[in-house]
Amino acid sequence: MSNNRKAAIITGGGSGMGAATAKLLVKRGWSVTISGRRQGKLEEVLADIGHEEFTLAVPGDVSNRENVQDLIDAHMAKFGRLDGLVNNAAVVAGGPIGEVTFEDWKKVMEINVDGVFNTINLAVGHLKEVGGSIVNVSSVSGVRGDWNFSPYCATKGAVTNFTHSLALELGGQGVRINAVAPTITDTDMATFVTESEEMMAMVKNRIPLGRPAKPEEVAASIAFLLSEDASFITGAILPVDGGVMASSGQPNFLG
Repeated sequence: MSNNRKAAIITGGGSGMGAATAKLLVKRGWSVTISGRRQGKLEEVLADIGHEEFTLAVPGDVSNRENVQDLIDAHMAKFGRLDGLVNNAAVVAGGPIGEVTFEDWKKVMEINVDGVFNTINLAVGHLKEVGGSIVNVSSVSGVRGDWNFSPYCATKGAVTNFTHSLALELGGQGVRINAVAPTITDTDMATFVTESEEMMAMVKNRIPLGRPAKPEEVAASIAFLLSEDASFITGAILPVDGGVMASSGQPNFLG
């Protein structure tokens, strides 16, 4: 295939923000490889996108370095270049710290932190060849803390500062790296919130825009950071949070 068309790898591409980002990038003229642990979900996304010549699905687990290398090799074999890397794969774990199991802690660290290291570590050489860009999906939970979600917050905090550090390292080598920091987004991971009237009332009270984000809204921010419109932006953590981080955290005393 001609290597004139920019090409990206998106982890966690089988649903939610990853799938929305894949659809948007193809619409904007990119080739896209999506990865995830569920082959069926990946195939559904590709069927929805169409344009078989510009898409590829490679199942795998980002915490497994052999899987990640296979992903990169398959992408390069089909598209010949890597201009964008979107680290979206993640799992959530929480609970009171005395009740969190080490197995839960280890799983969330392996996917959310080790997975981001693996993809960047193994793909950065290809990104340097074309002056590519990385977008990590962090979270408002990686900038501030949440009650009873300390394992998840720890992983997203790691992603946030990993992004900062790599921006310093890679900027002079022609590779930009940024992150988005969404709030609650209407995805499979957040159904425990979006399907609860009580929790949605809390969301509406806490988020100035009064609702969760849509996956397409986060995707638009990711696509912007990958684009030439963001050519002088690196090391940024872009809130896609409906105004959550504009707050000092104090209650609305005047109602």
